[in-house]
Amino acid sequence: MNKRKKKGFFITLEGPDGSGKSTQSLLLARYLKRKGYKVVRTREPGGTSIAEALRRIILNPKNRISKVTEVLLYEAGRAQHTSELILPALQKGKTVICERYTDATLAYQGYGRKLDIRMVKELNRIASSGLKPDLTILLDLDVREGLDRARKVSRGRMDRMERESIRFHERVRKGYLEIASREPGRVKLIKVKETPEKTHLEVVKVIEKLVK
Repeated sequence: MNKRKKKGFFITLEGPDGSGKSTQSLLLARYLKRKGYKVVRTREPGGTSIAEALRRIILNPKNRISKVTEVLLYEAGRAQHTSELILPALQKGKTVICERYTDATLAYQGYGRKLDIRMVKELNRIASSGLKPDLTILLDLDVREGLDRARKVSRGRMDRMERESIRFHERVRKGYLEIASREPGRVKLIKVKETPEKTHLEVVKVIEKLVK
């Protein structure tokens, strides 16, 4: 994890559905702001007007989307998001916290949809302009527990991806764990705790090594 010339880092939060990425993103942003960092919070799919429009298409349960179309929609959103928001923010010395990035596509479309891993990696490279996170926090929990949490948060209105089968979500989790095992320097695995506050304390332990 290399420090940039300017003060700021690119941090991503990953994990299965219901792992609490949005909450941890908010708590982490508050923590870093107290440390004096200028922070930009964003998410994928989304983050810009074009990418948010694609998000609505991708996650709408009424849409029947082929797996190839799906991965290309995700990558199109990422290309716009990276060039319009993430890279400019980093160039200004800001710290960017992003809920999901290239690892999510590898886990969901590569492992979950069983698309060719090499193809997904190449699409990720193109869409991200080769940008890699300085640090990735992987929030891990049991698939069924995560989906139960997602169902409660959405009050039963689960999106197209959340509605996929348990087997699909198990493959996604397996993919995430394999990514973490292959890149231990960048990807830090954190088991989701009983409360968001306890999970945040674990996140802070990891972040302190980056921002000290």
